[in-house]
Amino acid sequence: MTDPIGAMLIMIKNASIASKDVITVPYSKLKHAIAICLEKDGYVTSVSQRTKGGHQILELGLAYKDEKPMVNHIERVSKPSRRVYMGVDDIKSVRNGYGRLVLSTPKGILNNTDARKQLVGGEALFKIW
Repeated sequence: MTDPIGAMLIMIKNASIASKDVITVPYSKLKHAIAICLEKDGYVTSVSQRTKGGHQILELGLAYKDEKPMVNHIERVSKPSRRVYMGVDDIKSVRNGYGRLVLSTPKGILNNTDARKQLVGGEALFKIW
């Protein structure tokens, strides 16, 4: 698999559209940090690390509001073929504040508002709304 983060994001989007409550994805430290960031923003209700068949997995509970999914769209910004980096001055709001931009920064995985507060830039991973 050339883009495991992109695969995880598409799994979240597709499961939200299909009204699934819980999904499982293969574990990695980066995916776990992204899931924690999504949980903090309210797109995911729960994140747990488990072992299934000798392999580590992440179990993500998806969030809904009035039976509508919180995740409507995910747009991958930085891809393995083309990395996109943003300085703190380049970080803007997404969908007039209704969405989030998730960045990989020296201070960890942060959303756009936290990155601006901490005055750090980094690799723009994806936008979600």
